[in-house]
Amino acid sequence: MNKTIEILKNRRSYRDFDENHVISKEDLQEILDAARQAPSWMNGQFYSIIVIQEKKLREQLVKWNPGNPHMLKSSVFLLFIGDLHRTKMVSTAHESLYPIDESIEPVILATTDAALALENAVIATESLGLGSVVVGSIRKHGKEISRLLELPKYTFPLFGLSIGKPIVEMKVKPRLPEPAVIHYDRYHPYAYTLIEQYNETMEAFGEARETKRWRQKFSDYFAAEPIILTEQLLKFQHLLKQ
Repeated sequence: MNKTIEILKNRRSYRDFDENHVISKEDLQEILDAARQAPSWMNGQFYSIIVIQEKKLREQLVKWNPGNPHMLKSSVFLLFIGDLHRTKMVSTAHESLYPIDESIEPVILATTDAALALENAVIATESLGLGSVVVGSIRKHGKEISRLLELPKYTFPLFGLSIGKPIVEMKVKPRLPEPAVIHYDRYHPYAYTLIEQYNETMEAFGEARETKRWRQKFSDYFAAEPIILTEQLLKFQHLLKQ
């Protein structure tokens, strides 16, 4: 099997890292270089990456996200932010309007670009024999993080990436049945039994950190009162109108 395909098909999230492992400057640079070469709409590159190495900063992130202690214990923590501040500078230089808060499209562009860069970083990390885990819960404290890291207007924290040397081996997590995800030429209806089948697969997989069955987890999540923290953050950073 092609090595790159093998890495992609065997990717796992690791949450337990060797606290004494120091990532080399060369490996970190390789990861960052790979991230920056990700696809980007119109080559806009609407994101930035903050390499968080300072212990106090990482301790504060864990205080806000106590369920993710690996943000401190990993070798390095990368924060991916949607960055539309750069294009604001361009608009100012050209003395053109910048009505960025009138549409959700710029936010989607920045989120997509950041996600593509993140995935490149994940695969680069795996190729170097290291492990990682994506942290999406940082958005719950987006305002606080923006202040902590002195993020300018028109930027917003999206997700983090803990990188380090794994000390606990993880199994490859099963994915949904292919017919429930892959469609050819048009969207094809499929039986709910496929979801039931996956529910049983995940039950047998038995991931210790899961407290609910797969279907129940998402039924509860989307039935709950909507979380508006992201909308509040985008308004705070001048990306949505007040």
